[in-house]
Amino acid sequence: MHATGGAADVVDAGGQGGPGRSRYVGPYVLITGLDDSHSRIPVPERRYVARSADGEHTVLLSLPGTGGDPRRFLAEAEASRYLLGPSAAPATAFSGPGEPAWYARPYQPALPLPTVLAVHGGPLPERTVRALGVALAETLTVVHGQGLTFAGVSPAAVLCAADMPRLTCFGAVRAAAPDGTPRSGLPGLEPGSLPPEQASGGRPRPLGDVYALGATLAYAATGHTTPERDEIPADIRTVIARCLSRDPGDRPQLNEVIDELAGDPAPDETGAESRSAALLTPGWLPGRVIAALAHQAAAVLAAELPAVSAPAAHPSHSRN
Repeated sequence: MHATGGAADVVDAGGQGGPGRSRYVGPYVLITGLDDSHSRIPVPERRYVARSADGEHTVLLSLPGTGGDPRRFLAEAEASRYLLGPSAAPATAFSGPGEPAWYARPYQPALPLPTVLAVHGGPLPERTVRALGVALAETLTVVHGQGLTFAGVSPAAVLCAADMPRLTCFGAVRAAAPDGTPRSGLPGLEPGSLPPEQASGGRPRPLGDVYALGATLAYAATGHTTPERDEIPADIRTVIARCLSRDPGDRPQLNEVIDELAGDPAPDETGAESRSAALLTPGWLPGRVIAALAHQAAAVLAAELPAVSAPAAHPSHSRN
C-alpha cells in the first residue's frame, strides 16, 4: 500500500528494539513510510504513519535516522513540544525510560516537500514558493522569539498539508553532532541546507535558520538547494540569494523575507499571521498535490492493522 503518494511502503523498525521487520513501535502499529525511499534528499529521521493498536489514534511517528544518537534525537524531540507558531509541529508523545527512542505527533494528510515536487513533476509555481516562504518565515519568527533556533530546516523537514506547510525535524542539526564537531557529510543532513557555520561545527543560531530557509525555497523553486542564481525565478531571486549568503551578517532578517515574498499587504491586514493567510488560499498547492493528499488520506483510512500479536503495552507518555 502506498499511502503517501510515492513513499516507500516498507514498515521496518529493525534496529529499534531488535532485528527483523517489526510493525510495532511503542503502543503504535506502523502503517506505511512517509518518505520516498528513492528520493536523493536526505531525511534526518525515519518517519511513518502509525496507528494505536486499538485503532483510535493515527499519528506521524519518527525514529532516529540510521547512525543517529537516540539520546540527542529524543532530547530535541522533547524540546520541540514547546514550539509555537502556525506551521510548527511539536511532538506530543514520546518513548519511555528504557524504551527505544521514538516520538509522535497527530497525523494529518501531508507530503514531504521532495515528494511534492515529484508528484507535481518538477519545480513548484512561484505562488506556491511564496506561500511556503512566508508561512515558514512567520513560524521561524515565533520560534526565534521564544529564544530558540530551529536548526533543522531542510526540504525534507517541510510537510505540505492542504491548509499550510508544517515544519518538522526540530533540532536535526544539533542531534546529528554536538557543537564543535564538524557536521558536513553526516547522514540525514542535506548539505545544501546546512549553513556553513553549522557545517564546521558552530552553534546553531537564528541566522542559520534563514540560510536553511533560503535553500529550502531554492529547492522548491528549482529542484536544487544550491542552484545557479539565474535558475531562480527573477521576482524572488534576490531575497533567496541573500538568504544563502555565506556570511551570516549578509543574510536578511525574517521580517524582510516576509515582506519580499508576501508583497504589499491589503489595507485590512495588520498582523504578521495575515501575510501567510492571504497566500494560503485555495490553489496554493498544485492540483496534482491536492489529489495525492486525498489519496494518502483515503489509503490511511482504509489501512487494516496487521493480524500479529502486540508487544507488551507501553504508555504513550503524552505531554500537555
